Amino acid sequence: MSESIRTAEIAAPADSASDTDLLARTADAVRAAGSVLRERFGDVAAPRTRDELMGALAANDDAALAVLRPRLTRLRPDAGWVENELDGGALPSGEWWVVDPAEGNVNHLHALPEWAVTATLVRDNRPVLTAVHQPLAGRTYTALAGAGAHLDGRPLHVSPTADLGLSLVATSQARPDEDEKVVRRIGSSITAMLLDALVVRVAVPATLHLLDVAAGRLDAFWQFAGARADLLPGALLVTEAGGRITDAEGRPWTPQSASFLAAAPGVHARAVTTLSR
Repeated sequence: MSESIRTAEIAAPADSASDTDLLARTADAVRAAGSVLRERFGDVAAPRTRDELMGALAANDDAALAVLRPRLTRLRPDAGWVENELDGGALPSGEWWVVDPAEGNVNHLHALPEWAVTATLVRDNRPVLTAVHQPLAGRTYTALAGAGAHLDGRPLHVSPTADLGLSLVATSQARPDEDEKVVRRIGSSITAMLLDALVVRVAVPATLHLLDVAAGRLDAFWQFAGARADLLPGALLVTEAGGRITDAEGRPWTPQSASFLAAAPGVHARAVTTLSR
């Protein structure tokens, strides 16, 4: 098998007519949910306890889901629904909606602009289509298996950079309360990239970094652990924009993998070498 996951391997073949229409309607759904979150955006939330924080996060999720769930359910009544955006691993066969109603939710609560709404249709464990909307920027990224990745209808292409030493790369915290071994692995990987890459960015959420890889603004993104909702939208977007998706050791990536790497083809091999140190 190829060192990277090609489109035919990461995504199920799309029915060009019906899935194209489905993608357009999915994009409409994430834009509608994004409008709700934009109305809730502004003042910095200041939770005093962990319970208050979790309650504020849940309130954002619920507000967006109240729009997303009925719209997406009408589009695919028989599709399953992933309830927890922090879940990982394989899904049962069939169609599933993998949704993050407020990707970058903590940023939203802190009045930071880096957040989005995502919806991905997965068919037999392969993403078929995805829509990611950034309400504050007014941008919608879409990808359809075998039909390319787009930003508001304009085709996306990964960076042509072939030198990691000239590259902007990024990583993200996998999740709160992460295992200490994973946290230390993240730290050592950042150190390695600081030695080899031009600029290293560290921030959440993962999806927004992957949008930048697909658009050629970043040359690589990596993460250890991670959830389906964090990585599947960007994996399809980067693949359809001509990038490579593997784990950090260059092996084919699946939602069960312990690491993730998305990179422009010209820097992928060097990024694997750096992360393997």
